[in-house]
Amino acid sequence: MVRKRRTYISFDWALKRLLRDKANFDVLEGFLSTLLNQTITINTVLESESNRDHENSKQNRVDLLATNEHGELFLIEVQGENEYAYFQRMLFGASRLVTEYIEKGDNYENIKKVYSINIVYFALRQAGDVVYHGKTEFRGIHNNELLQLSPFQRQQFNVNEIHELYPEYYILKVNDFDHWSKTPLDQWLYFLANSEIPDDADAPGLQAARRKLDFSRMSREESLAYDFYWMDRHSISNQIFTARGEGKMEGIAEGIAKGRAEGIAEGRAEIQHEMVLNMAHNGLTPQQIAQFTDIPLDEVNQIIAANQQPPAAH
Repeated sequence: MVRKRRTYISFDWALKRLLRDKANFDVLEGFLSTLLNQTITINTVLESESNRDHENSKQNRVDLLATNEHGELFLIEVQGENEYAYFQRMLFGASRLVTEYIEKGDNYENIKKVYSINIVYFALRQAGDVVYHGKTEFRGIHNNELLQLSPFQRQQFNVNEIHELYPEYYILKVNDFDHWSKTPLDQWLYFLANSEIPDDADAPGLQAARRKLDFSRMSREESLAYDFYWMDRHSISNQIFTARGEGKMEGIAEGIAKGRAEGIAEGRAEIQHEMVLNMAHNGLTPQQIAQFTDIPLDEVNQIIAANQQPPAAH
């Protein structure tokens, strides 16, 4: 699959490389403010552990964890491939943040507010909308009355509704979104889907994105890494597609499991090998290659050394 060269860097790559820089927080703040319909000021970007749980996480999903001046947590995840337990994984990610960011012995009132924002590029069944919002409410089973906080709780927690204390979930189903309008959220959805920013864009953060996410600002090393990142993504996508096709003949569960365990690993290893050699050929050092590809330095050195070995004598 050949990826169309676009003017602006895709949002998932920006999450990996650019939006973690304080100088680029205005892009992220504009996106969050537009989605949540409130002014968000990012205080810092935190190190998220979720990508370390599974070997293939970095290929199938990209995430960023930020906090604002009130200590609220914003977990933004981008995922391109379908996952049947996707909703449970969203729950797990938010729940883990709740437990990770409270000190042992702290009162429960110190639990952080979590916003789980999920940008998906795969089809969600029975999904007719583009943006979905989930929150926790308690209603009477007899009269449907909404349970409320007491006046003292409102004063202590500085919120008006119970759902404001619980994690909130947003799902942005942006695949194939091509509707451009003056509505700020639609403008962001269009950018997320197409990596394009039309001239009349005026949504918060998009003007900053126009300046900071332009291809022309990328160094030669970054441009190479970006191209190989997309090669990697397409390789994984093709492997999964093949596994699903084989699964229809051999048994879907067995085919997908085999494809993920063997096909994806084999395809990724081949892409990584080509990636390292091409970047080395273009003059990048092993340290630079490891930095831009997330391949461990020792593996980079092994690939380069193996390619430089003379053929065995007969």
